[in-house]
Amino acid sequence: MEVEMKIRGLMMDPVTNMPIVILKDSSSDAVLPIWVGVYEANAIALEIEKVTTPRPMTHDLIKNVLTGLDTQVHKVVVTELREDTFYAVIWLERNGKVISIDSRPSDALALALRVDCPIFVEDDVLKNSKLASNVSDRVTSEELRKWLEGLNDEDLGRYKM
Repeated sequence: MEVEMKIRGLMMDPVTNMPIVILKDSSSDAVLPIWVGVYEANAIALEIEKVTTPRPMTHDLIKNVLTGLDTQVHKVVVTELREDTFYAVIWLERNGKVISIDSRPSDALALALRVDCPIFVEDDVLKNSKLASNVSDRVTSEELRKWLEGLNDEDLGRYKM
């Protein structure tokens, strides 16, 4: 089963200093932090903040190519968590044919923001995610979950490009 989620924001991991995309289920308190690379976080932040660049960035190029090929992005789905690595699929449609494309979640999320399509996470991923995988031993999974759920808009605005 897929759970629809929204990007709640970007923040920096206080321990590893790596960017984290925070996904939140709009109908519950479920949150899913996904650690991403700096360049991918920048691509997501540019779209969240509606910053235009003089030339198309990679995800803008992908959007333009798909539009030029008359292809619609129906949804992106974070499908799996294997060995602390998330996997995603981008679902496209062209000429009535549905196509699934393997993707890193960060790229799928950056594209989803640009084409305004829904973001889903498989229920099993939510159940099996280890929230504290990249956090020091002194912070428990439950403490991290409470901290993430308690974030407000000001906390999520701390990510700077």
